[in-house]
Amino acid sequence: MTAERNDPIILRPGEGRAYDMGGMRAVFKADEGETSAAYSISEWWLDPHTEGPGPHSHEANDDIFYVLEGTVSILVGDDWIEAPAGTFVRAAPGVTHDFANRTDRRAGLLNIYVPGGFERDMPAIVDWFARNGG
Repeated sequence: MTAERNDPIILRPGEGRAYDMGGMRAVFKADEGETSAAYSISEWWLDPHTEGPGPHSHEANDDIFYVLEGTVSILVGDDWIEAPAGTFVRAAPGVTHDFANRTDRRAGLLNIYVPGGFERDMPAIVDWFARNGG
């Protein structure tokens, strides 16, 4: 589904553009095509004991996370925090961040990436995980 900027977006649970990366799955709900690149919104689901993308930062983007389910370990700067459902975290531009599920239960995050365009990188990210045993 591709909507125009002023069109409503209605997606049921599990719907969206999905990207599988081994024990991690991203489902994009809205991205630059629907938001005029103002933001991208995605869900990230991690199986138990699954590492995230690895420590990284974005020079010009806020990376915002809201824990939907379970407990997620989130790196912000130099500190890992244990973030149960309902936790909100903003990694400002230039701040190193990462996430992982170190528990025995599935965990999920809502991600808001401002400004948008993150989804352009997803095919390369999926390929990297496929090559590196993700």
